[in-house]
Amino acid sequence: MCRAVTCRVCGKTTWAGCGSHVEAVRRSVPAGQWCSGHSKAEMPAARKGWFRRKTSGL
Repeated sequence: MCRAVTCRVCGKTTWAGCGSHVEAVRRSVPAGQWCSGHSKAEMPAARKGWFRRKTSGL
């Protein structure tokens, strides 16, 4: 089942899960608050999760 999560790049709402229920998640989020995706260049700007911080030596 998919669920709403916060995008690590822009802070807007995106989804996590199997991908079969994305439309149900999108219906529950105002269009202006939905993350539209990011380019590869924007991805390094995302803050790392706790596991990645612990394992990357930073």
